Amino acid sequence: MKIAAVIPCRYGSSRFEGKPLALIGGKPMMWHVYQQASKAKSIGEVYIATDDERIARVCDELGIRHLMTANTHATGTDRVAECARKLDVDVIVNVQGDEPFIEPDSIEAVTAALINDSEGRYAASNACTRITGSEDVPDTGVVKVVFSAGHRAMSYSRLPVPLAFRDPAEHFRQLGLYAFRRDALEFFSVTPQGPLEKSESVEMFRFIEHDRDVLMVEVHESGIAVDTPADLEKAIRFYESL
Repeated sequence: MKIAAVIPCRYGSSRFEGKPLALIGGKPMMWHVYQQASKAKSIGEVYIATDDERIARVCDELGIRHLMTANTHATGTDRVAECARKLDVDVIVNVQGDEPFIEPDSIEAVTAALINDSEGRYAASNACTRITGSEDVPDTGVVKVVFSAGHRAMSYSRLPVPLAFRDPAEHFRQLGLYAFRRDALEFFSVTPQGPLEKSESVEMFRFIEHDRDVLMVEVHESGIAVDTPADLEKAIRFYESL
């Protein structure tokens, strides 16, 4: 089975313009993500997906394979879906470009979960990690997920879900790490955004709102995602501590 990892990177961002090129230890953040994805044994090819010539130029300078895409995509997964049509692969792993310390084992876990779904029940698998810091629970920049006993995603939210109304609650953070079958990405690309995806700005609602199942895979991660310049400072400190 042929498997590729695609890392969507865009230059424009309301919270952090030029984020993929932000330096951590003297290398652009996207370089760190690319290196981590390349370490996953099941991944045959890794690509940066971008619509920006500045990012493409740095990819060329660093010897990073990349694919140019349209600049009209609503989400990173729409960008990955365009790339899937250009690649001769069976499974595409979407690794977010703002997860510079993503563990290769996490990529393997998400990939294996989808491959082992021999009946094709799930459109995608999505990594999540247990939240241990109380400050992350109310943070709307941290997407929380709730799932069934069989790890089927039930809902996502930027608000604290589940709410600890009567009893203490466990919270899980959704990670920007997904594995898709080709046909699932094609479905994603031709299906309009629903009201939940629009309001929460969480891509996996594209499947859930249209009765397609997503399998959650718990992994153990540092939990450092770079959404803002303040997050970048945290990432730099983490890198320097390694």
